[in-house]
Amino acid sequence: MKAIWNDTVIAESGQTVIVEGNHYFPAASLKTEYFRKSDTHTTCHWKGEASYYDVVVNGKVNNDAAWYYPDPSDAAKEIKGHVAFWKGVQVIN
Repeated sequence: MKAIWNDTVIAESGQTVIVEGNHYFPAASLKTEYFRKSDTHTTCHWKGEASYYDVVVNGKVNNDAAWYYPDPSDAAKEIKGHVAFWKGVQVIN
């Protein structure tokens, strides 16, 4: 699977985990030069507290376009160490 934004591959992995229709990429598969920590946090009733990254490619910023659960609940433990995308980031096979 590939995550693409602004015509650039920002993550690539053959080992994503699918939860609620979202592909969660292993953190090691991210091209870290395109990610910047965000101060945003949200809470999912069953996964726990999510943290976010801004995606920055060629001077363009996609705020909070990637999220992850640093300490997911036991029910979502398979996504620990994984990152998912939205806000226009294409995830393709």
